[in-house]
Amino acid sequence: QNTIIVIPARMAATRLPGKPMADIHGIPMIVHVWRRAIEANVGRVLVAAAEIEIAEAIHDHGGDAIVTTPGLPSGTDRIAEALGLRDPGGQYRFVVNLQGDLPVIDPLSIQRCLAGLVNESAAISTIAAAIDDPADVANPNIVKAIAPLSAEREVAFARDFVRTLGSQHAPPY
Repeated sequence: QNTIIVIPARMAATRLPGKPMADIHGIPMIVHVWRRAIEANVGRVLVAAAEIEIAEAIHDHGGDAIVTTPGLPSGTDRIAEALGLRDPGGQYRFVVNLQGDLPVIDPLSIQRCLAGLVNESAAISTIAAAIDDPADVANPNIVKAIAPLSAEREVAFARDFVRTLGSQHAPPY
């Protein structure tokens, strides 16, 4: 009851403009992401849209969306504005930032990410996946979580987040 999932979305993605409205089996990508958030069943779900067409797509499928300032510099800023407009009293204790380009995310992963906040004394929890492709390791557009993960350990506290790995960082990535 005190959790909200906020999905930031904007049409001006540099690598794939219009990404939230990309058609996946006749349904916009953002609607697929919203559905996965609903399926996680951890609380209210709100799409923080930079453009009215994104909000309308969510409304057309029965969801909740709010239009934010289009020129905000990041998804985090979009979430902060949406929460300020929709929840000015700060009633939500937990806020899940679900990226708007994860149409096949497992709802269980969303639950597990939230569990990192509920069960630990952490202020932020994130989902990370192993990077196997050397091109992805070198790509500065992919943020890397520096955490002691292994085949035996799938949950860890991250020490840092970086875009470029240095010689002090050893695999697995």
